[in-house]
Amino acid sequence: METIIWIASYLVVINIVGFLIMGIDKSKAKNHSWRISESSLFFVALIFGSLGCVIGMQVFRHKTKHWYFKWGMPLILLIQIAIVTFILCYPGWNISIM
Repeated sequence: METIIWIASYLVVINIVGFLIMGIDKSKAKNHSWRISESSLFFVALIFGSLGCVIGMQVFRHKTKHWYFKWGMPLILLIQIAIVTFILCYPGWNISIM
């Protein structure tokens, strides 16, 4: 049970980070300040913060005109959902989350 709490906590935190960096980068863009690099935004998405990044893109209307964000972030999210679903549902895997 402790393992699942750690995993869930990580996912909550990294998705909050993904959401916040989208908002911070949007604010910096409006103020013509030093920006968060696009590679950093994608890195957070790749380490399972993609849901937060996608929600942040929509809430802050940030990076929605860039095709690689418009299609890339949701694609990363879908791939991550598929990976997690495969791990949890594939009968050949012997994973204990308790």
